[in-house]
Amino acid sequence: MNIHEYQSKQLFERFGVATPKGAVANSAEEAAKIAEAFTHNQYVVKAQVHAGGRGKGTFKNGFKGGVHVVDTVAEVADVAGKMLNQVLVTKQTGEAGKLVSKVLIAEAVDLKKECYFAILQDRAASCPVIVASTQGGMDIEEVAATNPDAIVKEYIDPALGILPFQAVNVACALELNGPLLSQATKIITNLYKLFAALDCSMVEINPLVVTTDDKVMALDAKFNFDDNALYRHPEIVEMRDESEEDPREVEADKYNLNYIGLDGNIGCMVNGAGLAMATMDIIKHYGGSPANFLDVGGSATEEMVTNAFRILTADPQVKAILVNIFGGIMRCDVIAQGIVAAAKTIDMKIPLVVRLEGTNVEIGKKILAESGVAIITAENLDDAAQKAVAAAQ
Repeated sequence: MNIHEYQSKQLFERFGVATPKGAVANSAEEAAKIAEAFTHNQYVVKAQVHAGGRGKGTFKNGFKGGVHVVDTVAEVADVAGKMLNQVLVTKQTGEAGKLVSKVLIAEAVDLKKECYFAILQDRAASCPVIVASTQGGMDIEEVAATNPDAIVKEYIDPALGILPFQAVNVACALELNGPLLSQATKIITNLYKLFAALDCSMVEINPLVVTTDDKVMALDAKFNFDDNALYRHPEIVEMRDESEEDPREVEADKYNLNYIGLDGNIGCMVNGAGLAMATMDIIKHYGGSPANFLDVGGSATEEMVTNAFRILTADPQVKAILVNIFGGIMRCDVIAQGIVAAAKTIDMKIPLVVRLEGTNVEIGKKILAESGVAIITAENLDDAAQKAVAAAQ
């Protein structure tokens, strides 16, 4: 789960991480009122969407840039008006772009240094890692490719948490020495406390800045949370903005279906993440393109299968559906009953290819054969993929 930048500010304030003053607005008039309350003579207007590259983005109304620094309250209202209820296209949104329904109005700060700072879960090392660089304000991927020595890492033992010397190590690596050292170590320590306490999978600050009056603060941030731990954080769940998410994924989440929308035209329904990846790979191998990743898991019910089909067929891109089930915990006869019920319930109009293998496979095949539903059966994964690709053309 992701959250908006203005919500990140709330979390930073809760854990003692300094950020510029700011508030979110839903209209140009509200944006102007927020700016009027600030004492600074420059203001930042930022489009609030879940996508990077906002500053270099372009709105479909022709207005350029999702981040602007302006000098007057009137300009704040003007820029906010050009952003709100308009679609912003960035390198991360694709051509469809994202609708901007909120803007963040913040006091501009004068900078003398920008750094990159992030805390991630390192799966290979089985512990959190701090990734930092003196080259802030840039794409960290570009820094890694062109100047990998500019990136430092500090691995944190999850049982001990961040130790004082580790915070000092990172601060020194970022060249935050002298009078800045105590500020920097405190912020780094607090950021790790936030990361651990809120079950984050990532906290990224780009840039972490030093102002001309020697204050260290977080200027821009991105959070990811472990979905499996959200039950512990109802206050985070309340921050979820479903309008920023793929509506297909939101719908699938209601039925405990693991769904990720893609750009192809072959809908996939599989049990098990590994099998789902293999299914998508073999579809590509035979010249097709998967429309989604959909894992119904090992305990899918007939209702879940029906809802999975409803989500797949609601996607206008989908020209064929491939069901690939390896029955272990999930029995093939249960899946077959769900397939038949779903096909009859939603009056499926597109080709359906089914490959079943495993527990109760013969019973499952018999259910499909006697169902009266137009189903293309396949004996193995190769056969299923080739038939799905042909059906989608």
